[in-house]
Amino acid sequence: MRGYLRDDGLYEIEGRVTDSKPHDFMPDGGLRNIPAGEALHDMWVRLVIDEDMRVRDALAVSDAYPYRQCAEASAALASLKGLSIVGGWAKAVNERIGRAAGCTHQRELLIPLGSAAFQTLTVNRREKPDKLDSAGLPVKLDSCYAYRTDGELVMKRWPGIGKARSDAPG
Repeated sequence: MRGYLRDDGLYEIEGRVTDSKPHDFMPDGGLRNIPAGEALHDMWVRLVIDEDMRVRDALAVSDAYPYRQCAEASAALASLKGLSIVGGWAKAVNERIGRAAGCTHQRELLIPLGSAAFQTLTVNRREKPDKLDSAGLPVKLDSCYAYRTDGELVMKRWPGIGKARSDAPG
């Protein structure tokens, strides 16, 4: 997975999955026999996002796939346009292209692409003030283990917030 800043100020986040078998393989009803070591799947997924983590475009390219119908599944990614990569990203992806609505492998790539998007925009976000929730607290609180309210990182980064919240009655 990789992320890039484009000349137009948008970001491209892309991921690729390839798999092969150590033996010849003929998928049930598949296109052809796939020789040992040759890609059964070779797929790329690309998200185009803005600085607010909103999906502007989503596309997939499959260079290898076992069934003729697999090539049609990429169209389902259009349903991701307009989504924001925030908490609940995996659920939103599954609701839109899960199961028979889209390709399992493309969907599985999209989940960690959300994390890659966050990492890609980290440098830009450091220069900006922390995003706050409706209570005025940083939205990063309790977003992962490192940012848990009673953790060392929170207590160092936001003195008083972590201690006050961890001392609050449960």
